[in-house]
Amino acid sequence: MRTIDLRPGPTGHAAPVTDVAFRPDGTRLATCSYDGTVLLWDVTTPARPRQLTRLHHRRLVNAARWNPVHTDLLATASADKTVAVWRAPEGPDTRRQTPLTVLARHTDDINAVDWMPDGHRLICVSEDGRATLWDTRTGAFAGEVGSHAAHCMRVSVSRDGLVATVGEDGMIAVCDPDRPGGTVVRHRAASVEGCAWSHSGTTLAITRDDGVVELLTPELAVRATVTVARTAARSVAWAEDDTSFVVGAYDGALHVFDAEGRRLHRVHDARMWPRSAAVARGVVAVGGFWNGPHLLDLATGTPLAEPSAPNHGPNAMAVLDGELLVGCDSGTVVAFHPDLGDTDDPDGAALGAPPPVRLLPVSDSPVLSLAADGQAFYAGTYAGQVHRRDADGEPTAVTDRSDTPVTALCRTAEGLVAGTYDGALVALDPVSLAETGRGAPHDGSVKSLAPFGDGFASAATDRTTAAGGLRDRTTLWEHGNLVNAVATLGGRVVATASRDHTVKVGLLERSPEQDTWEPLHRRTLLGPDESVKCVTLLGDPDRPVVLAGSYDFGLYRWRIDWDDDTGLGSGRRVDEFRQGVSCMCRLDARRAAVAGWDGRILVVGLDAEGEVRVLRRFDLDTLALRAGKSIWAGKSLWSGNSLWAVAG
Repeated sequence: MRTIDLRPGPTGHAAPVTDVAFRPDGTRLATCSYDGTVLLWDVTTPARPRQLTRLHHRRLVNAARWNPVHTDLLATASADKTVAVWRAPEGPDTRRQTPLTVLARHTDDINAVDWMPDGHRLICVSEDGRATLWDTRTGAFAGEVGSHAAHCMRVSVSRDGLVATVGEDGMIAVCDPDRPGGTVVRHRAASVEGCAWSHSGTTLAITRDDGVVELLTPELAVRATVTVARTAARSVAWAEDDTSFVVGAYDGALHVFDAEGRRLHRVHDARMWPRSAAVARGVVAVGGFWNGPHLLDLATGTPLAEPSAPNHGPNAMAVLDGELLVGCDSGTVVAFHPDLGDTDDPDGAALGAPPPVRLLPVSDSPVLSLAADGQAFYAGTYAGQVHRRDADGEPTAVTDRSDTPVTALCRTAEGLVAGTYDGALVALDPVSLAETGRGAPHDGSVKSLAPFGDGFASAATDRTTAAGGLRDRTTLWEHGNLVNAVATLGGRVVATASRDHTVKVGLLERSPEQDTWEPLHRRTLLGPDESVKCVTLLGDPDRPVVLAGSYDFGLYRWRIDWDDDTGLGSGRRVDEFRQGVSCMCRLDARRAAVAGWDGRILVVGLDAEGEVRVLRRFDLDTLALRAGKSIWAGKSLWSGNSLWAVAG
């Protein structure tokens, strides 16, 4: 397994912050990130957090928890399928830290950890649905304490040793590992992604994907039900005296309630990513898309400290009038001509003079999706808005904030379709962006849309891929896990990329009698060792070439022969990135652009023999500096809702 190499700067993270955790005394904070590191901060003075030490995993880090007894010990959970236990230095230490123990028999990404009250045993929950118990003194596996039918998302241990786990299957389970056989289970219709015991151990708060928080007894009886937002409620944490609790939701806000569920205040900041929150000494820490945590006063919601610079991770790409558009975590779209700029022939292996670049600030919220037509481009944001910009980048229309991230956009013959985190398919007028209709939603977040025939194809976390119009849609196939991306070619071929490590591709035919799409041929393609994040198609529908990018950093290709009935295909690795491959788009019939979360962009194409070659390489930092200012570094300047920055 290769190690993430984002080359972070001297301060902060190089990718979004996924989790925050206070040490029990509240003077230290651990922040985890997609950059594969954990940063330790001195927050003795919350208004002036001071970075101390950086800890390294091989993949993104999902969670961290401090030991309640041995308070210098920290457990960290990673997508590299390990949990590490570290002895945190008290002051700054620039040496590469080595973990005391590595718990490494997990079969999938570790989503969360929590300590048992004895300070020796640790509960780990994983994408494979399992909740496992470990002895950190020896590194020994001590047994399985629970199992979910889908991803197990969070774990919380009460002061009395009750273990609560929640998952995407909607299950809430409470057990005592020292008294087997007494597990209490409840099920909800919505995915449950967060949980936290009160400090007294008398109340369990759980957060649901439908925006609801429930306060439960240890027997899982409902004490209170609180509606937080119109989109997913994700994280929850209690004040130290249990008189209030905070909830992070995917409306980009932190919500504060008293112990009875009465709202105290709401703090919105589009730079926050409230999938994580923690409370200590009257201070709330929240994760974010920038290079560090947000620190807020619990009583008033007043910001105490903010991250210093945005991150540049690319999330989506589109093409408008020959320009490649790249939507970034910073809320900016980077536009440049991928045909310009010098390369070393014949393989284009080196970056020479970069092409002219335009920086188009769209929002103070990350750009998650892009689409374009001949007159304009459209950007969907985490803040739940769709922005329309003309070819010069000037704003012409924007939707109201929907409070649910716009995860996918597609320009069809009939208009613009937006897919959202809560599974909605929404038709928008392509000029005014007024809503014109809604289709039958997916039973999960819409991850990707692509034009197909007179309609579009869609991929979602409910594991399905569908095709058709807004309302009349045909399910084409299911994967063994969520579907990250869909691509189409010539109105006949559909390809999908999934977290089950596979790509599926099918040659489809319309059934006029039943008005449905039927696969004439379908192939399952193997090669990546981890989740496949993005996919596109090149060539001709009768002999397509499939390109896909993975969390294993690899770019893969498959050449499809529909006459080959073996049903499985093994891909060839074309190139590698320093982080997961995040997005791609077709430039024309024989070329595509591919971006990684390391900020690199490749232009690849088919040669005369139909093999995929790298034609050009670009770097987002270099492109931004070419534009005369850096949006990733230096002093941040705010103008309305747009982020600008000048090079330091």
